[in-house]
Amino acid sequence: MDTTTVTSKGQVTIPQEVRRKLGIRKGSKVEFKVVGGHVELHVVSTPTQVTESGFGMLKSARPAISADFDPASLVRRVSSE
Repeated sequence: MDTTTVTSKGQVTIPQEVRRKLGIRKGSKVEFKVVGGHVELHVVSTPTQVTESGFGMLKSARPAISADFDPASLVRRVSSE
């Protein structure tokens, strides 16, 4: 059995082994129930996808620029006009 300390804000860290067994990760919703003289923690929901990088989260109204685009070509166009 793992033991943890309650902070001054009433927060505790759920031990890693417990989080792993229950599938608790960032964004998970949990519920606490007082049953007799103890507390039960129930996992209400777990996010389906964990986004680490944020890549692709924002959408642009502008058309995409091709990967072989050469920004130097803009400089050449402006200087020749």
